[in-house]
Amino acid sequence: MEVSLQGNLWYSVVELTKGAQQKGSDPLLWVMQLSSNLNSMGVSLPSVELANVLVSHICWENNVPITWKFLEKALMLKIVPPMLVLALLSQKVIPSRHSQPVAYRLYMELLKRHIFTLKSQINGPNYQIIMKSIESILHLSWNFGLRASDPGILVVEFLFSIVWQLLDASLDDEGLLNCTLEKKSNWAIEPQEMEIDCHGSYYEKRSEYNEILQETNTVMAIEIIGKFLQNNLTSRILDLARRNLPVHWTSFIQRLQILGSNSLALRNSKTLTAEALINLTSDSCMVLPRECKTTSLLKYHAVMVSRSLTSTGLCHGASRSALWLPLDLLLEDAMDGYQVDATSSVEVITGLIKTLRAINGTSWHDTFLGLWIAALRLVQRERYPIEGPVPRLDTRLCMLLSITTLVVADLIEEEEIAPTNKNECGSINGWKEKEVPRQRCNDLVSSLQTLGDYQGLLTPPQCVVSAANQAAAKAMLFLSGVTVGSAYFECVSMKNMPINFSGNMRHLIVESCIARNLLDTSAYSWPGYINGCINQLPHGMPTQGPDWSSFMLGATLTPAMANALVSSPASSLAELEKVFEVAVNGSNAEKISAATVLCGASLIRGWNIQEHTAHFIIRLLSPPVPANYSGDDSHLIGYAPMLNVLIVGIGSVDCVQIFSLHGLVPQLACSLMPICEVFGSCVPNVCWILTTGEEISAHAVFSNAFTLLLKLWRFNHPPLEHGVGDVPTVASRLTPEYLLSVRNSYLVSSGSAHQDRNKRRLSAVASSSSPEPVFVDSFPKLKVWYRQHQACIASTLSGLVHGTPVHQIVDELLNMMFTKINRGSQSLASVNSPSSSSSGPGNEDSSLRPKLPAWDILEAVPFVVDAALTACAHGKLSPRELATGLKDLVDFLPASLATIVSYFSAEVTRGIWKPVFMNGTDWPSPAVNLSYVEEQIKKILAATGVHIPSLAAGGSSPATLPLPLAAFVSLTITYKIDRASERFLSLAGPTLECLAAGCPWPCMPIVASLWTQKAKRWSDFLVFSASRTVFLQNRDSMVQLLKSCFTATLGLNATPISSNGGVGALLGHGFGSHFCGVISPVAPGILYLRVYRSITDIVFMTEEIVTILMHSVREIACRACPKERLEKLETRRNAMRYEQVSLDAAMSRVKLAASLGASLVWLTGGLCLVQSLITETLPSWFISMHGSEQEQGSEGIVAMLGGYALAYFAVLGGAFAWGVDSSSSASKRRPKVLRIHMEFLASALDGKISLGCDSATWRAYVSGFVTLMVSCTPNWVLEVDVDVLRRLSNGLRQWGEEELALALLGIGGVGTMGAAAELIVENEM
Repeated sequence: MEVSLQGNLWYSVVELTKGAQQKGSDPLLWVMQLSSNLNSMGVSLPSVELANVLVSHICWENNVPITWKFLEKALMLKIVPPMLVLALLSQKVIPSRHSQPVAYRLYMELLKRHIFTLKSQINGPNYQIIMKSIESILHLSWNFGLRASDPGILVVEFLFSIVWQLLDASLDDEGLLNCTLEKKSNWAIEPQEMEIDCHGSYYEKRSEYNEILQETNTVMAIEIIGKFLQNNLTSRILDLARRNLPVHWTSFIQRLQILGSNSLALRNSKTLTAEALINLTSDSCMVLPRECKTTSLLKYHAVMVSRSLTSTGLCHGASRSALWLPLDLLLEDAMDGYQVDATSSVEVITGLIKTLRAINGTSWHDTFLGLWIAALRLVQRERYPIEGPVPRLDTRLCMLLSITTLVVADLIEEEEIAPTNKNECGSINGWKEKEVPRQRCNDLVSSLQTLGDYQGLLTPPQCVVSAANQAAAKAMLFLSGVTVGSAYFECVSMKNMPINFSGNMRHLIVESCIARNLLDTSAYSWPGYINGCINQLPHGMPTQGPDWSSFMLGATLTPAMANALVSSPASSLAELEKVFEVAVNGSNAEKISAATVLCGASLIRGWNIQEHTAHFIIRLLSPPVPANYSGDDSHLIGYAPMLNVLIVGIGSVDCVQIFSLHGLVPQLACSLMPICEVFGSCVPNVCWILTTGEEISAHAVFSNAFTLLLKLWRFNHPPLEHGVGDVPTVASRLTPEYLLSVRNSYLVSSGSAHQDRNKRRLSAVASSSSPEPVFVDSFPKLKVWYRQHQACIASTLSGLVHGTPVHQIVDELLNMMFTKINRGSQSLASVNSPSSSSSGPGNEDSSLRPKLPAWDILEAVPFVVDAALTACAHGKLSPRELATGLKDLVDFLPASLATIVSYFSAEVTRGIWKPVFMNGTDWPSPAVNLSYVEEQIKKILAATGVHIPSLAAGGSSPATLPLPLAAFVSLTITYKIDRASERFLSLAGPTLECLAAGCPWPCMPIVASLWTQKAKRWSDFLVFSASRTVFLQNRDSMVQLLKSCFTATLGLNATPISSNGGVGALLGHGFGSHFCGVISPVAPGILYLRVYRSITDIVFMTEEIVTILMHSVREIACRACPKERLEKLETRRNAMRYEQVSLDAAMSRVKLAASLGASLVWLTGGLCLVQSLITETLPSWFISMHGSEQEQGSEGIVAMLGGYALAYFAVLGGAFAWGVDSSSSASKRRPKVLRIHMEFLASALDGKISLGCDSATWRAYVSGFVTLMVSCTPNWVLEVDVDVLRRLSNGLRQWGEEELALALLGIGGVGTMGAAAELIVENEM
């Protein structure tokens, strides 16, 4: 019945229209009568059905002027929905545009009149029904692949489809549709010739007139397309299509470019040119938001990224270079010799560079320049390093000339692989500027050319002056046309050359880039690169060097040749490959020589091929099983001499750090584990004679390998080194299992075609040594020792059973160690095991040394040391005898030092041993220089702004140490200070420092005093190390150090170090005896970077950083805009101008403070601490009540700047930890943390959470946080729940931040596209 009534209703509408049409009635009277009739029948207006009826009536039986007037009047009085009518007409009129050119013209007129006024339509009744009808008419879901019912999304698709239909129709009209990739249109635009009786009709004209009208219609259609792209409302809606329908948009743009390049009709347009049409679709024109009407951080951010690069020196103020402060901190942090990393510095620095570029909005030129300058500062900071077991200049040069160059290579390759990566950001609008081909390569060139202006940073350290001069000479000879061999400079002293080449660090940088194909020799022609020329080589000088060149020409790798190659780095990969070939296929003597060469200058100073050298070393540490090998023992035993040379060759602090920087620690550990397993299981019956005449045993090979392996994770730190709650320290991850899992992960991803260059390199190294995954279970002996080590640290020693093999070994070792005092008496083991007895009278015969596998000895060592220490405590052993016995044990099996370290670490931590007096009689005395050491510690701390009254120098109380610590330090000072001992001291030293720091003051000064007596040339290093331990004793000192870091960086206080602020004030010149033979003041940043890894309560550190950051903001604001200064200005205009300039300067410093705070949090606790900051610390801070943040004269600026500072702080911290994109593994944890934090923001905006902070602070934080996400990290927005984004957007709109609300929704993906479109229309943006 209802269907019948509806049918009758629309039949009556048609009849009414026909009657009015025949009578020529006034359209207004017709529409009023029609509206009255429909209202009486209860029809809701505007009516979907009426639109269908009227369009069907016109097309095509009643295609006369009056019916179009009726339709137009119905649209004006809103009884039919305009968008629906336009959708219906597009399907009817566009296909018939050739036969019905007048109808096409009328359709476009209606389109121009109604498509740009959408606000009333989306706010009107039946909005959702209308959009669903449009979807069914245009088949939007099928055409765009979105199964969306959101009417806002349908609005975007509708507008996109309308303009696309006009585009395809115009292409077809001009015969250009075949030029598209698809050769056709997805829309119903192809002309359909209709058989219509047109006799006597209005539009029956001559065919010539129709052709003219068709041509003008095409021009009009193209102009409407331009208007769609020009109109503020429709262009923004189309921008949503660009962002969320990238495949369709790309096709649309390609067609538009074809039209713009080939259209004849476009040339006839008086309002639009081809260039203007194409330009309207560029990313720079179609951007959200197009204008910045908001008062949010968008303006602040735009100001911050627009400042030009200012001059930068080693110690400079808070200039543009401060943008790269996090990079300076990261590079300096990597120089800590106590820490190795499982992750490649190339990967870490590359991620940070992309993050800083996105946040700072810098060009690639400025980015590369900032990277080079930071790396040069790193080298110049330690031109004259102090002596000690720490990384020296070689590690810093590796960072500059190898790691940094590899970072640049990865960034340039990234552009070549994905030149139009849509997800990359780095500009204020959140979308990358369009890069021209090889943009990054060109910017690298320009950055290196600009680098020549920074002469203060380019002066080479003395140790590389010769290499720099050779690089400059190479360029000069090349430009002079003088040809020399690649090895020419090996045998030529620069003093013999007729001119001074004056090489600098830029010459070395350029050579490293040329070696990796980032530059070519055209760089030699840069203005100012070289000065002068040389026409010929001096007479009598060789034209062919003997060393590497002779070797490449076929000379045998004799010991003399090897000595020459060791001192000169290889210049090419081919040279290394030949050395490796000799190491694999040569005689035993040649294998040893080749291994020695690889561990020489090619590893330390071969910056251009350094990663390849390390790769070859790792491959040689895992030699393959010979084809004819048939023995029962491991094939590794036959390689013992070569393996020992390699292990000793890479055992120095600098070499370990070089492997760490290149990300090779996991692979190195994997290669060392089987060596330890095999040689630790061997009875030392066989010895090998090296080419130097040195005799080595299985114990020696094992000890060297085991000691090196243990340096690759912080095995020697006590169990107290952990975080609070769920926040572990970064170092706690470094375990054997973790290292192997990282190494195995490279095997899993080795076949990925999407890896960057660095990961491909690491995957190749991993697969070359062993193509299968490796687990700790593969090394049962190592696993047993590791479990024993963990048990020893976790609880007191137990488990020694009488009569067992372990007990027998304990007795044998004790007899060997204390044979003189054991003569005729009970064994020392009886202290712990009364039933044991002596093995008989002792003698000094070498037969007392047990011939046992190293693993068996290590299992017994904890019990041996426990027995000896207990005997000393009970007076059965003198301290001197204890130290001598322990040294004998270590001399017998050097690897036993590791277990001794483990035992002492556990016992000192337990605190159950009585202290002993360091009186110079029983134990060594520190009295000679203890007062001096304490005084120097106080001076170092005072210079960094740390004052601890409790550290009283001198005093009458006797010096004491816990017995295990006294024994430990007594053992270490028995070592000689030479290269052979350095490998073992670098293992024991960090533990000794850590244990002394954990004991009551002044244990560490006592230890330092004893060691300065032993190694006077290490005095400065030891004093500095002792000063670091103060921060473990006193929490307030750590707070003072943090304050000093902020004060120095921001230049808030004049200090002895610097009064200008910036990177120079924070990091200074490192530390060392630079001035008048005494230790120079240490910059606070250096001190912090050498301390923070030992801090256990890192959550406390985060809370203090937030507090200090807000205090710094308050001081910045009050200095920038003091009320009394404003009052002195004569005019209001001058006052406003001064206030704006002051505010800009304050914002610059606020950003610097936030950058410093975020960097410190990230470095201190890594990913976990950053996530704790965002999910716990900051929400708690906002909820908590705070005192008044408004200072006199600041008038709320403090509160506002505080919010902005926290926003930068949070976003920067997250960006450091996760990256701005999704390329890192850490980014997988980002969605969960963002969801928690964004839910907190939305709930607070909804009024569900009560806040205790200032409202201005909260508003600045929310707007700042959202702005930074939108402008710098748009990928993050895609990971936030759509409902949360909508709620945030609503809250921002309530604050009047419509532009920011739109920007947030605009990049939120398809889920928020509809809401963004409706917001655009609602606000007519």
